[in-house]
Amino acid sequence: MVMLAVAAGGLIGALLRFWTGEWLQSFSWNTGAGSYPLGTLIINLTGCFILGWLLSSAAVRRRLPEPVRLGIGTGMIGSFTTFSTFSVETLALVNGGAWLSAASYVLASLTGGWALAVCGAHIARMQDRMRETRAAKERRA
Repeated sequence: MVMLAVAAGGLIGALLRFWTGEWLQSFSWNTGAGSYPLGTLIINLTGCFILGWLLSSAAVRRRLPEPVRLGIGTGMIGSFTTFSTFSVETLALVNGGAWLSAASYVLASLTGGWALAVCGAHIARMQDRMRETRAAKERRA
C-alpha cells in the first residue's frame, strides 16, 4: 500500500513539476549565459514550504496515515522538487560564465529553501494551536 501511494504521488508530482516548469519558463530572464532558472527555484522553494508544513502538521496531529504522508511527502513533493535539475542548472550558469547568477541561485535555493521549510513548520504549529484553542472554547461553552 505504501509503495503504491508513493508511486501515485510521484506521478502526480512529476506532472505538476512539468506543467509548472513549462508555465514558469515564460517568466525567466536571460543572464547572457542562458536563462536564470527561476522555474526550478520557485518549484523547489514551494516544495520546501509544503514539505515543512506537511511533516510538522502530520507530526503534530498524528492523524495522517503513513501511506498518505509518504505518498504526498516522498512521492508527490519528492518528484515535484528536484536537486539534480538545480545542480545541472547551476553548473550551466557557471560554465557560461554567469558566476553571479550561479551564486545568487545557490544562495536563494539554500537559504530560501531552509527559511520556507521553517515557515511551513511554524504555520503548521500555529494552526494546531488555533485548533486546540477553538476546541477548548467549545468544551467550555
